[in-house]
Amino acid sequence: MKKSYILLLLVITMVSLYSCTSESASEPMLIIKFKFDPNQARLNNFGQPSTIPAGNAAQSPIFNTLGSHYIELAPNANTQLGQGTIVYHGAETTIGGGNAIDFSREKIVAQDEVFLKIPLSQVTAGSYEWIRVSLAYQNYQINVRSAGVDYAGTLASFVGFNTYLTTFNIGNNIFPVNGNRAQGYWAFGLNDQPYSTSGQAPAGATTVPNPINSTSPIPLNSCVVTGRFASNLVIDGTETRDVTVTLSLSINHSFEWHEVNADGKYEPAAGENVVDMGLRGLIPTYVK
Repeated sequence: MKKSYILLLLVITMVSLYSCTSESASEPMLIIKFKFDPNQARLNNFGQPSTIPAGNAAQSPIFNTLGSHYIELAPNANTQLGQGTIVYHGAETTIGGGNAIDFSREKIVAQDEVFLKIPLSQVTAGSYEWIRVSLAYQNYQINVRSAGVDYAGTLASFVGFNTYLTTFNIGNNIFPVNGNRAQGYWAFGLNDQPYSTSGQAPAGATTVPNPINSTSPIPLNSCVVTGRFASNLVIDGTETRDVTVTLSLSINHSFEWHEVNADGKYEPAAGENVVDMGLRGLIPTYVK
C-alpha cells in the first residue's frame, strides 16, 4: 500500500512538472482578429472622408462574416506592396482560367474570431507603421424594398481581385457558378423567403482606401486596404507574450447603389443596381 502511494505521488509530480514545462515553453503568437464598425469614418480610395455621390444611396450592413486573402506589415509609407512582411497569403487556383482566390479554401470568420494565429518567431523583427489587408469576401444582412414592403436579406459580396467559385449557398438559396468572378460579384437571398438573385458591380467601382497611395500604390481591383497603427507595432524577437492585432473595418454606408426611386431604400425590383461594396477604412490596434 505504501509503495503504491509513493508511486502515485511520483506520477502526479511528473505530470505537474511536464504541465508547467509545457506552459512555460509555449511560444508567443501573433493573433489577428477583425472588427466591423458602422460609426468609423467613411473614406474614399485615398483615405479621405467620403460622402455618398448624388444619385446614389447607401446603408451600413449588419455583418456576419468576412474573408481575407492577404495580410502584410509595412515598415513605412514608402514600402511597396509585397516588400513588407507578409504574414498571410490565402490559397489561389487557375482552375477557372486566370489566377483567382480559391473560395473553397478561404478562411472566413466573424467579428472577434481569430483569423490568424502564427508564432511570432515567424514574423520578421522590425518596426511597422502600416498594415495592408486584402479583403476578399463579405457576408452581411441588408434591407431591401419591393412593392412598398421592406424585407431583410443576406448578401454575399466577393470583392477580391478575382474569385473562383464552384457552388455556394445563402441559406436555402443555391448559386452554381463553377468559374471565376471578377471583383464586385454579388449574390443575394431574402431571409426565410424563396427569392434570390445575383449581379456584378461595375469594374473598378469598389472602394479600397489607401492613405499612402502617393508613395505606395496598390494594383487596380486588388482590394488591399491600408491602415496605420497609432504607434508603430514593434516586433523585436524577445516577446514572451502574444501580440493581438485587431483590424477595425469601417462599414459606414459601405453598401451603395444607384437610385431609381429617390427614397434611400434599396429596390432591386425597380432596377436599382449595386455600384460599390468596398469597406470604408481600416484602423489597426494591438495589445502586447
